[in-house]
Formats: sequence, C-alpha cells, structure tokens
Amino acid sequence: MNQPNCKERVSAELRGRIADLRKLWKMNCEDPEQSDEELGNFSEYGLSFAYVPPGTWEKQKRGYFRYQLAWGGPSDEFRFFTNPDFSVYRAEYCFMDWFDGARRILKGRNYDLMTEIFEDFRDCGTVEHVYREATTE
Repeated sequence: MNQPNCKERVSAELRGRIADLRKLWKMNCEDPEQSDEELGNFSEYGLSFAYVPPGTWEKQKRGYFRYQLAWGGPSDEFRFFTNPDFSVYRAEYCFMDWFDGARRILKGRNYDLMTEIFEDFRDCGTVEHVYREATTE
C-alpha cells in the first residue's frame, strides 16, 4: 500500500499544527509558564526560528523567516515573507517528506494567528537578530 504524498497530506498536517499552536499561543498569552500535558508550552514547541537568505536553495529568489517545527522525514515549517521593515506580506505552511513537498498559503484566521506569533518574535528582537546573524559575515 502506498503512503499518500505530501500534496494529499498537507491540509491535515496544517490543521493539526494550527490547532496545537492556537492552543499553546492562547496559553502563552495568559501565562508563559503554562504547559499542556501532551504539547508542553509554546516556547518548547518549535525546533528553531531562522532566516533563510535568498539563494540558499536552488532557484530560491526571496529570503524568508522559517519557524521550523519538525525536521527529517517528514518535516514541516511556517515561512514568513516580509517587507524591509519585517512586516509580513505572505505566510505559508510547508510539509516535506523525502523528495516530496507541498505548501499552503495561509489565509484568514490561520494567517492572523501566525502573523501574531511572528510579530511577537519581531517585538522581542528575535527577527532582527536571526536576520543579522544570517546576512552578516
């Protein structure tokens, strides 16, 4: 039996990640020390937050910020494309598994949630820090 490809799986994976993040973000806003028995707390959920400069990947024209949640097979992440002032103009979810991948552009409530999280990273200086780290030698 063949496993579904990433295009067939991406919507369900996105729903699961958004549900987790919505729950954890709400808890974090109420009390950053609050923790979920299965998920932990917001600050422990993601693997990394980094800037990926243009040209890192073949045919990659634009840089983006990556909030990576899982790595390996499968891996998934949210990508944030920003203006020069680090305001988000596009956010997407990417799900990848061994030479396959799919993405969804975020809209509506999902976009609002993830840009709110990104803005928190920006407000505490993380966005500028990872950008400078990735773009200065």
